[in-house]
Amino acid sequence: MTAGSPVVRLAGVTRSFAQGGVTIDVLRGVNLSVRPGEIVALLGPSGSGKSTLLQAIGLLEGGFGGRIEIAGIDASKLGKDMRAAVRRDHIGFVYQFHHLLPDFNAIENVVLPQLVADTPRGDAEVRATELLTALGLGQRLDHRPSQLSGGEQQRVAVARALANRPRLVLADEPTGNLDEATADKVFQQFLALVRGEGSAALVATHNERLAAAMDRVVRLHDGILEE
Repeated sequence: MTAGSPVVRLAGVTRSFAQGGVTIDVLRGVNLSVRPGEIVALLGPSGSGKSTLLQAIGLLEGGFGGRIEIAGIDASKLGKDMRAAVRRDHIGFVYQFHHLLPDFNAIENVVLPQLVADTPRGDAEVRATELLTALGLGQRLDHRPSQLSGGEQQRVAVARALANRPRLVLADEPTGNLDEATADKVFQQFLALVRGEGSAALVATHNERLAAAMDRVVRLHDGILEE
């Protein structure tokens, strides 16, 4: 992958499901490129295929047609273990619900993915502390998820997504479970941190106002992507 090459390149990506003897086309020939450092809003109503498209890009399951390139790697035909390696090395995820480990405190939740990537524990703890402090959680490092507010939990999830310095962050309605004021604050912190890290991001949302804060908006409707 050269410096200016897309972090994500999709060509003719499709996904269909069989339901009750009927084939449902969820993604219909999706083409998309995301450049390094670019933050793209993936806008669309519920049921439009946004989450399915993020699953395709995140290599979370097989069964997709077309070509999917991540950081210059043709991931379309990779096996399960190689898909996991690409995810580990290049992709961070933020979901609507934080999915933090309940028995681990904030810093441990951010350290763990780094240990999986063979980062020495001392370096991982320094990185986790830096990210959490940047997100305003420097005084909450030893708190477990149950001791944090919803906004704080989601900020820990953002730090975890960025822990391994991914080229790409995939965020699926990352503030959809928060009240409007908290969502705005968390989202602005998310944008600032992603930009500061130089990562690209694809953010699925149905919120036009949040989408307007990003670099570019693409729209998914009935499985068809439009810019």
